[in-house]
Amino acid sequence: MQTVTQLQQHLCEFHKRFSELATTYEGILPNSLELEETLNEYSDFIINESNHIEWEEWEKQQASSEYTNLLDELRIKSALCVTLMEKYRGRRLLSGQTDSTEYFRNIESSIREELGGFRVQSDSKVLLVGSGSFPMTPLYIAKQTGAEVIGIDIDDEAIDLGRKVINKLGKGLKIKLENKFIEQLEDIRGVSHIIFSSTVAMKYDLLNQLHPLTNEQVVVAMRYGNQLKSIFNYPKQETDPRKWELTDTIIHPKHVFDVAIYKKALTSTRAGELNG
Repeated sequence: MQTVTQLQQHLCEFHKRFSELATTYEGILPNSLELEETLNEYSDFIINESNHIEWEEWEKQQASSEYTNLLDELRIKSALCVTLMEKYRGRRLLSGQTDSTEYFRNIESSIREELGGFRVQSDSKVLLVGSGSFPMTPLYIAKQTGAEVIGIDIDDEAIDLGRKVINKLGKGLKIKLENKFIEQLEDIRGVSHIIFSSTVAMKYDLLNQLHPLTNEQVVVAMRYGNQLKSIFNYPKQETDPRKWELTDTIIHPKHVFDVAIYKKALTSTRAGELNG
């Protein structure tokens, strides 16, 4: 069993590797192989049960602010490296090459399980916040259900690459990627399901912003990571009980993120309207 010191050393080592990769990455094969290897090791580290036990022991000892800052930095740097890896994967696909890292296989497996509890149908309209350069979620949902999927991202290059990937892998599917903010989307009240990527930093602020813009039946899947998984994902937060109700939590022990399902809270006004 690892000691607390060993756990901290692992975290420091990952932080160093991600920081160097984020700074020096040039999109060439040697860099990309190292990036892929680091992300695979990080994913394995996060889902390793013994590491979760060590993490719980560490938390009991009230980690210092120094390590709290380290964890915040780890989340930021690892998310940046995922972004770089997605762009590299997109470019490889467009040049006629294919690959699938352990990290991407883990994400794809998570999407399959997530969709199983999300009840998306052919007439659904799904919004993904944080679609990235290799939009696996829109492709999977559209292929499996025939639903319309809209992906938004604030990264211009990610949207451009994502559209090209969709063109190659999803011709004929109802997928649209937009470089827009939530409030700029047309017909947002027609959205039936919303998915937040786990690495979107302001996702709970955006959830609050969505409350007055969306219809009363909308369902939200918030990808998140608590405890050890929080070194890769932003954790779950409390919501305003007058706005959003947590209806389900889907825990994936073998996946890098978990999912919280929200629906709009049934206020006394709404309850009266429904009963009337």
